[in-house]
Amino acid sequence: MKELLEKLQIKDVNIGSCSGPNDWYEDPQSEEIVSYDPATGNPIATVLQATEKTYEDVMTQAVNAFQSWRMVPAPKRGLVVRDLGEALREYCEPLGELVALEMGKIRAEGIGEVQEMIDICDFSVGLSRQFYGLTMHSERPAHRMYEQWHPMGAIGVISAFNFPVAVWAWNSAIAAACGDTVVWKPSSEAPLTAVAVQHIANRVMAEHGLRGIFNITIGRGAVVGERMINDARLPLVSFTGSTKMGRRVSEAVARRFGQTILELGGNNAIIVDKDANLDLAMRAILFGAVGTAGQRCTSTRRVIIHTSVVSELTEKICRAYSQVQIGNPLKEGILMGPLVTKGAVEEMMAALEKAKEQGGEVLYGGNRLPELGEQFVEPTIVKMPAQTEIVHHETFAPILYFLEYTDIDEAIEIHNAVPQGLSSAIFTTNLLTAETFLSHIGSDCGIANVNIGTSGAEIGGAFGGEKETGGGRESGSDAWKGYMRRQTNTINWSKELPLAQGIKFGD
Repeated sequence: MKELLEKLQIKDVNIGSCSGPNDWYEDPQSEEIVSYDPATGNPIATVLQATEKTYEDVMTQAVNAFQSWRMVPAPKRGLVVRDLGEALREYCEPLGELVALEMGKIRAEGIGEVQEMIDICDFSVGLSRQFYGLTMHSERPAHRMYEQWHPMGAIGVISAFNFPVAVWAWNSAIAAACGDTVVWKPSSEAPLTAVAVQHIANRVMAEHGLRGIFNITIGRGAVVGERMINDARLPLVSFTGSTKMGRRVSEAVARRFGQTILELGGNNAIIVDKDANLDLAMRAILFGAVGTAGQRCTSTRRVIIHTSVVSELTEKICRAYSQVQIGNPLKEGILMGPLVTKGAVEEMMAALEKAKEQGGEVLYGGNRLPELGEQFVEPTIVKMPAQTEIVHHETFAPILYFLEYTDIDEAIEIHNAVPQGLSSAIFTTNLLTAETFLSHIGSDCGIANVNIGTSGAEIGGAFGGEKETGGGRESGSDAWKGYMRRQTNTINWSKELPLAQGIKFGD
């Protein structure tokens, strides 16, 4: 741990609210939060939680910084984001290892998460020269119409434990290029990686003579989260978390006419058709269901299998599951680490009991692994009837439900029956089946793939889902529009004042 912090050039971690290089705020009333290693249960470090006072200090700095930051030309703002990406490249390995240590995902995935941060910075640099608006032809003579995009202000980012730093970057890199400042509330389950990222952002801000662009305030939802979602100084709140909490965020922000980007639950499925490449499907299912111990919003939770290939695919996947190495996520060869908390283990076991009560048959796994640690479990496969309550519920754990179908219409019906709508996939070599799945009568998810799994979204495409997933979009494509306000402009360069729609008003 000490060596990791030295690599990241972090001397003090017992701090939790910051607006810039020399702006770590302290309050005698601050309470400590302990970061634990989920693999061992041992404490890693303590971090000071925000108080009402330190929250106000951070928010004031972010709002004030916006006044000057929005006046910086967008391409020059992009240079700051470029340097943030370069700093993340410099610390990619130790920061990725810190993610693995604190969150429990394997080392390769931790480093991959930091690579996502680097990628979104690269994307945002180019984006800083491409905030395009349309021009329109006016129906009135000698008039010009066009639209332009303006920065919104200070925006709030509330991130989850499973991607403790990448989701911040998805929002912050684009928002900063757009001319917004950012106030970040990271997960209380992973505060240390957030502190590390803030130190990196601080160094970049210092190099450019800036402060208040990237801000952090760590604390309980009842203190920091509630303040953020009810704070009218934040015109936009980006929230990643459960559907239950997303509904609370949506209602609170909408009540004050603010805007939200919501990335909520996922109950992602892969349809395996009768003519699918089963070896390809097996590898995608394994990574989607076991990667990050089933704690991704895009984790594969259901496999809808054509009856003709159920036996063969089940054998392949069970054999693959038996070869998954489980253990300390920082060790070489390990493919699955622990669940993030003891509570997550209890929720997994409770879900398995419900599955059995509702007609489920455990095909593989289902057990705790106390010899490895209290938060280690076996990845589990359960054969289930399609329309059961537990299958429609998202359990944030490595539980994979096998469901059967006889034709593509039935498969799509089973697929779309759940309330969530994030990521989806089909494995087929039939062009007609693939296009049906991708059409308006096919998958109802925000992400739909053919012959690749549900996990591993690239930053170039907009990320997000429908239904109870929230409808938000982050990362690529034109998701940047969510961080700016649109303005339509009309210029009359004539000496007359004609009205639209040919209306005559007096002489």
